[in-house]
Amino acid sequence: QVQLVESGGGLVQAGGSLRLSCAASRSIFNVYVMGWYRQAPGKQREFVASITSGGRRNYADSVKGRFTASRDNAKNTMYLQMNNLKPEDTAVYSCYANNDGLLYWGQGTQLTVSS
Repeated sequence: QVQLVESGGGLVQAGGSLRLSCAASRSIFNVYVMGWYRQAPGKQREFVASITSGGRRNYADSVKGRFTASRDNAKNTMYLQMNNLKPEDTAVYSCYANNDGLLYWGQGTQLTVSS
């Protein structure tokens, strides 16, 4: 089992940057894929980014070129660097880990981007 805890959310102005962290309760070295989803008020949850244990990344079109997913296996932590933030990025961001077909989720962290 893997427990995930996000941090780093907050309030930022449009055009600003922020980095989210997702700390795992145990080693993520063998966790095949980890990633981020987000959910804005009144909207469905949507995929944001993912990164495999081999470093292969995948991004939603809406964040390509602005967001970067990374993982530090030594710290059991995954990150989401977000640059050039837009008001439409406002949402609760949740990280997930897919480990041997089992899906684990964090509790989410709020990001608010003001215009």
